[in-house]
Amino acid sequence: MPKSVPSATKAGGTDAVPAFVLDASVTLAWALAGEVRAEEARALVERVADEAAIVPALWRLEVGNALLSAERRSRIRPDRVDAVWRQLGELPIEIDAETNARAWNGTAALARRHGLTLYDAAYLELAARRSLPIATFDAPLARAAAAEKVALATDAAP
Repeated sequence: MPKSVPSATKAGGTDAVPAFVLDASVTLAWALAGEVRAEEARALVERVADEAAIVPALWRLEVGNALLSAERRSRIRPDRVDAVWRQLGELPIEIDAETNARAWNGTAALARRHGLTLYDAAYLELAARRSLPIATFDAPLARAAAAEKVALATDAAP
């Protein structure tokens, strides 16, 4: 279960300049009990509280779907899913307004070039466009980021 983000570190809005792109893999490692990189995920979510992050427009759907799937498999209780959604909603996470407009051009090109899903390529496109590091535990995405000269905000080995 995720630990609450200390209220003293909550920025309470998205006016802050994002420090990095937050991938769903990190969000889910924080939210779901028993994940291998849970401590690293917790530290990254605390960084979000302190520094702010940005995500592609699909992030809420991707994270929400994964949590509902975990709930259906009895990996997480419905009340915990609701609590995670509330906690994430309190964090200074900016939702990128350009994700959908770029899906079939720059994002698709990255997906083709690196063998990524269009979903994962959306995180990479956003990081490259905004010149921000990406926080991901997804190895193919980390390798693609390295190939595109996008810094990692995690210790993921490409």
